[in-house]
Amino acid sequence: MVMTHLFSPLRLRELTLRNRIAISPMCTYSAKEGVANDFHVAHYGRFGFGGAGLVMLEATATAPEGRISHGDLGLWDDAQIEPLARIASLVKAQGGAVGIQLCHAGRKAARQRPWHGNGPLGEEDLQQRGETRWPLVSPSAIAFGPDYDTPSALDEQDMATVTQQFVDAVQRAHVAGFDVVELHLAHGFLLHSFMSPSTNHREDAFGGDFAGRHRFPLQVVAAARKAWPAERPLFTRVSALDGVDAGRTFDETLAFARELGKVGVDVIDCSSGGIGGHSASTAGGGGPRGYGFQVPYAERIRREAGVASMAVGLITEPDLANSVIAEGRADLIAIGRQALVNPNWPLHAEASLGHNDPAAPFHNWPEQYGWWLNGRQKIINAMR
Repeated sequence: MVMTHLFSPLRLRELTLRNRIAISPMCTYSAKEGVANDFHVAHYGRFGFGGAGLVMLEATATAPEGRISHGDLGLWDDAQIEPLARIASLVKAQGGAVGIQLCHAGRKAARQRPWHGNGPLGEEDLQQRGETRWPLVSPSAIAFGPDYDTPSALDEQDMATVTQQFVDAVQRAHVAGFDVVELHLAHGFLLHSFMSPSTNHREDAFGGDFAGRHRFPLQVVAAARKAWPAERPLFTRVSALDGVDAGRTFDETLAFARELGKVGVDVIDCSSGGIGGHSASTAGGGGPRGYGFQVPYAERIRREAGVASMAVGLITEPDLANSVIAEGRADLIAIGRQALVNPNWPLHAEASLGHNDPAAPFHNWPEQYGWWLNGRQKIINAMR
């Protein structure tokens, strides 16, 4: 067998991942009142069988008003723990680690599910589905777009409530048996909107300069780290740059990454954008999309901020994923849409990179499958 960097183990605190492949958090908008159901068990179970080192569950709201849509998973209530614990147990039984991404959507909340149009929750939608609209919140009273309600600006008491909601959700994630918690600080959601000068126009201690705009997110992260067991790793997802004129720059992200490391963050999941608007010039950030287009963000954070990083963004081929790890550009690779196409992507990547035993190429597959497939392979080999 050929030892590949992509399939080397990674130790994070007291957790050892069997390989460097993570399944990226991807919203499915299929919960009811935040509760996971059979769909989620089957959906995440496929990834557990597929051989990833870490399976991350989708953005899970820390409060009812923090949901992107009515279909978001939630961890604001104890009743939501047991269905998630079932998923966590299933993934871990297959040898993988399991994580959950915690999120408050802020001014991007209260939307239709994408297949219902992704628009605002209109009165007809609410009546047909028996749903209710909830108020939006943000650091400043600035709407995300023309068809979004204007959010209310949080005061310090509201911010204390949000912090406690994250802490409570972290503690419930522990009870549910998750190995990793990831805090969503990206894509224009509540905590990211505090960090960006395009969305944070506050004149108090939580606005203005870099320190002010990043103060509240850092407080939330520090509180979450304190609530999360010391032996378990804490991830954060960041938008490496806003990609809009007068938005957050990558230099600020590097400085923020160093602060995240100081408060105990173990891995930074490097995405970009989502704050709203668009860049009128290349100075606003963001370049053309291509295979591995966000890997440079993970590379620089790893090298310049000294924090382990996870790379995302059109990483579709095993050779590219392996080279990113081999060259020290990131510590983990997150597979998203490609995993939807092929939940067994990690297992197929092993074969593609020559990591499998030629005599038993399906040895690492779930034993319920592998014994069948290896038997078939023996027949094929005998016929040659």
